[in-house]
Amino acid sequence: MRSHERWAYLRNSATIAWNVALRGRYDFAFDWMPMEIRGMSAAQRLNILRAGLNLFHRRLHPWSWPLHMQVELTSFCNLRCPVCPVGTGELTRAPKAIDVDLFRRLMEEVGPYLLTLSLWAWGEPLLHPELERVLAITAGYPAATLLSTNGQNLDRDGVQNALRKHPPHYLIVAIDGLSDETNSLYRKGARLEPALDGVRALAQWKRETGSRRPALVFRFLAMKHNEHELPRLREFAAGNGFDMVSTRTLSIIDSSDEAHRALVPEADLMRAYGYHEDKRVRRDDFVCQHAFNFPTVFADGTVVACEQDFNGSHPYGVLSRETSFGGIWFSRAAAEIRKKIRDDPAQFSFCENCPFADRETSSCSLDCYPVRPAEV
Repeated sequence: MRSHERWAYLRNSATIAWNVALRGRYDFAFDWMPMEIRGMSAAQRLNILRAGLNLFHRRLHPWSWPLHMQVELTSFCNLRCPVCPVGTGELTRAPKAIDVDLFRRLMEEVGPYLLTLSLWAWGEPLLHPELERVLAITAGYPAATLLSTNGQNLDRDGVQNALRKHPPHYLIVAIDGLSDETNSLYRKGARLEPALDGVRALAQWKRETGSRRPALVFRFLAMKHNEHELPRLREFAAGNGFDMVSTRTLSIIDSSDEAHRALVPEADLMRAYGYHEDKRVRRDDFVCQHAFNFPTVFADGTVVACEQDFNGSHPYGVLSRETSFGGIWFSRAAAEIRKKIRDDPAQFSFCENCPFADRETSSCSLDCYPVRPAEV
């Protein structure tokens, strides 16, 4: 987060602590999406208060378990997007779907403490062969669960059944063009039909059953070739059964700026970064929190400080039958990596090319709004 955002959070810490400790509730926005945590357990309340102290001190050995976690269900994908390590061939980890028993043990340890759980990283999560079992496990914990997909398998019966039996709080469907032609310029190999058929089927099921979950989010990544479609997003979303629209800026990954330059929108408001003489403006007011409360667990069990270390080159450790998440999270190895990220992040290329550090705000998203505006 930006330093001013960090201080704003700290200024509100007394109110947050009151609501958490005494009322058991916490309202916040995650990537501009509203989150409401109610009826927090004693373990959750104590953990979030301890995490608040981490926000101030950024201890190398955190006082708390993570507040947020990202878990990669698969490390393979059915598309080849040009600004993704899978699409570019830079992901050298072996293609793998996370072992369900490993995931269960992970959730038994950290699930009671989490506020949010994001079920994706660098692969397509709906390709997991045991998706229903994974979602069944998450349903047993109080965290707000988010699942992001390119939608190419969303119309499959097995996927639909899994999402209906154990719906996540948010289902984010990434579509970057309002026609197959525009969408496939970035989402190489994608078609709109399976994604939209899947969304409409879930929307109809929600109407018939009265289910509020999953909230169906249309996510649109603003780029040079599709920015002309931005005024039509709400109409498109409404016509296809979505509940919300999320617009997002193009993030860099751990690669050169040249890989992204042709995709940068013309409109300044749609750009993730400022540019001067065609070069990205670097900022020095970023305070990394990922290493201290938002780890990523890859499909092979590798635990990293941040998803941007997409090949797991500097792991905290690796989950297995012989290791625990807690043993890794509170380990000396994890502390040493946090120290480098805190004190000298330039040692790591994924920190040097951090997609968050040079933004004006911490979020990669520009906005998130309901398809049907609330009546005044």
